[in-house]
Amino acid sequence: MAPSDQERQRLETLERIRAEGIAPYPARCKRTHTAQEATDVFCAAEAQKDASEIVVSVVGRLHSFRDMGRAIFAHIEDGYGRLQVYVRRNDVDPQAFELFKRRSDMGDFYGFTGPLFRTRTGEVTVRVQELQLLTKALSPLPIVREKNGKRFSAFADTEARYRQRYADLAVNPDVRQIFRIRTRVVQALRRFLDERDFLEVETPMLQPIYGGAAARPFTTHHNQLHQDLYLRISFELYLKRLLVGMFERVYEIGRDFRNEGISRTHNPEFTQLEFYVAYMDYHDVMDLTEQMIAYVAEQVVGSPIIHYQGHEIDLSPPWTRVTLRDAVLQVTGIDYAQHPTAKVLYQAIRTQGLQAEEGATWGRLIDKSLLGVVEPELIQPTFVLDYPRDITPLAKAKPDDPAHVERFEFFIGGMECGNAFSELNEPIDQEQRFIEMAQLYDADDEEAHPLDEDYLRAMRYGMPPCGGFGTGIDRLVMLFTDKASIREVLLFPHLRVRD
Repeated sequence: MAPSDQERQRLETLERIRAEGIAPYPARCKRTHTAQEATDVFCAAEAQKDASEIVVSVVGRLHSFRDMGRAIFAHIEDGYGRLQVYVRRNDVDPQAFELFKRRSDMGDFYGFTGPLFRTRTGEVTVRVQELQLLTKALSPLPIVREKNGKRFSAFADTEARYRQRYADLAVNPDVRQIFRIRTRVVQALRRFLDERDFLEVETPMLQPIYGGAAARPFTTHHNQLHQDLYLRISFELYLKRLLVGMFERVYEIGRDFRNEGISRTHNPEFTQLEFYVAYMDYHDVMDLTEQMIAYVAEQVVGSPIIHYQGHEIDLSPPWTRVTLRDAVLQVTGIDYAQHPTAKVLYQAIRTQGLQAEEGATWGRLIDKSLLGVVEPELIQPTFVLDYPRDITPLAKAKPDDPAHVERFEFFIGGMECGNAFSELNEPIDQEQRFIEMAQLYDADDEEAHPLDEDYLRAMRYGMPPCGGFGTGIDRLVMLFTDKASIREVLLFPHLRVRD
């Protein structure tokens, strides 16, 4: 890329710095305190009326610069906060002072050493005795505007923020906070499961047969083995193999990959939590789920009450539980049980003025056409349970209703956030389900589940009755940060290549 005028000026400055014998990218630096630690230690000493001098070495990106002739006031910002520095000509090496005065640009990284003091305006400041250029920034960061103490986004183009997330993070502390919250969400989930004797495991990302979800996979090829492989769409079938191997409680947090569309709630690469636990059914998993999400809320925001897109949402147990049939009836007026074939249900949906996929199976019409209308209405946490058998081949059938299975999805803020089953553990039934799915769907249909012989072999050794659960970490973070788009909570979301 051709450099801009500002970049050309900075490149010229870089050459001058080198010509003066100064290393613009030194190998080492000295740091004793973060900006926040320096402020805290000085305030603590003040509170104790301790008059001893506190000398610190701090580092950070140059954020502001006020040249007063023989002295300079500036602010640096590190990953923890902002701190003022006071550089006076008589206090530092003359060459270092001239470097700072003549060769500095916003965005450069510097290190400063000196005692802390409080200015007449009350700001904790470093009286600089030593300074060192650590990194010369060659491109100017986007301008951040501040008004009445508030920062305004440095990017007018939201997509530019996603494409240059590094610059977005550098100038927007609020964006950095989103990803700190994301880390706390994952930590809280781990802590909840670890405290309940779950074992965290890792399963293959490259799989010879994909399965465990209704999604189209990404395909790759192993040259040495001359074998096509798939990036996993789910952890499910491997985690349930571990139940056969006598681990009773297992979970995994990791990446899944689905070759599907991109939307405000979908990204082809996303982070998932799945757990499987022996001797539980989907009712037990509901209890565990509502406890876990409420626990995460307490750990992350300090309360089970969150605010999402203008709604106050209470995550405290117990959550509402409603069958899929009743939820659809309440919102659409259609009792799909009274329309037992795909053709008849399709006509009923169209009669109500709703969109429907012609030629779709009965279960798919319910899931895609009817549940899609219900979902935005489910603001408070809600379990929707008992799904059609023909779209859920890995769950146990309801003993009193073979057309439905023991499955739930949970919804918060009008968004589907997770999925769970009483897991099917009968190998003969499971094999028949795979065969039925092959007959119902084309091989390239996202609802198709390939027949996994090794998984069936594992089941034949005996799988204990169990419950399974999966949730998208990204969507949970959306809830806890009040973001309407998944791209806001992914450091590097997938974007179309620009021409």
